[in-house]
Amino acid sequence: MEQIGVGVIGTGWCGGIRAVTAAQSPLVRSLQIAEIRNERLTEVAERTQPTRATTDYREILADPEIVAVMISATPETTHHPMALEALRAGKHVLLEKPMALTLPEADELIGVAETNGLKFTIGYSQRFNPKQALARRSIDDGTLGDPVSVLISRHITRGLGDKISSRIKLSPAAMEATHDIDFALWCLEPRRPVRVYAQEALGVLKPTRDVADTMSIVITMDDGVVVTVGAGWSLPPGYPNFSSTWIEFIGTDGALLMDATYKDIILNTMDDGVVFPLSTMPGESVGHVYAGPMERETQHFLEAVVYDRPVMVNPRSARQTMEVYMAADLSAERNQAVELPLVGEQAEQALEASVRV
Repeated sequence: MEQIGVGVIGTGWCGGIRAVTAAQSPLVRSLQIAEIRNERLTEVAERTQPTRATTDYREILADPEIVAVMISATPETTHHPMALEALRAGKHVLLEKPMALTLPEADELIGVAETNGLKFTIGYSQRFNPKQALARRSIDDGTLGDPVSVLISRHITRGLGDKISSRIKLSPAAMEATHDIDFALWCLEPRRPVRVYAQEALGVLKPTRDVADTMSIVITMDDGVVVTVGAGWSLPPGYPNFSSTWIEFIGTDGALLMDATYKDIILNTMDDGVVFPLSTMPGESVGHVYAGPMERETQHFLEAVVYDRPVMVNPRSARQTMEVYMAADLSAERNQAVELPLVGEQAEQALEASVRV
């Protein structure tokens, strides 16, 4: 069996999951990790026993032993420059979303990856959620007939919202709805989005972070299918990393309704009150098994590199998702629908509406 050297850059919540998964994979010959926080670097190193643990990610990129890297660094302003360095160094790359802050940056990454024949994928892990995979299958195999409409509602806690918006001022469209935009567009391929209308609602995060609590987004596809996405990050912090999602796919021959609100397991203790185990978006370890999609996504990337298979999330589809959430931010700012694709002056205006670093 072929084995490869793998690097993980940034070992926070998501990067830690990816590092542990890589360390346990039979496809990985050697693991190297990079993290600027020494305490966290030591913690993850003790768990994964890497061949290198460093605070300088460039040491990993310079090592010819490393074939593939997973970039989970924050803040999000680091994504484009780190991924560009990695691709130019000839490494296959899994990059957490967002892939970039601007469409030209995204195009640059895609161009370098394609020119160099490298695997390049974005961490839209919800495609690896079994319930969401069922939606894709139900459309592909004709169970639902022709799609008519899609409705997705996703909300996370204000603790997570505050943490995310403290790093960078990207809206809930860019940082939360992006998962569901990607998922809906993936299910509806080869249809393409042609129009976006969005509204934002201000609340608890406006005074402290100057961002909206929720975004409501309506996306019209080129054949008339309508996708509605509501996403927010201001649920009361009763359980810190709780994620609640409801999904509806309506077709001419059927309907698929999926409850992913994660209220099926309730743990109530004297110390912590009511909590909802196994309810985080990335997932979590449960002894010898892992509950959630991020481990499987990480394994998929390693398999794609070793066995030369296509990646699940093509970077061009991730760019399309990026264009839609940028259009949503522009629509909310203008209070009017925005046509796609974003070109010329409208692309510049969408950038100004989306990116407030």
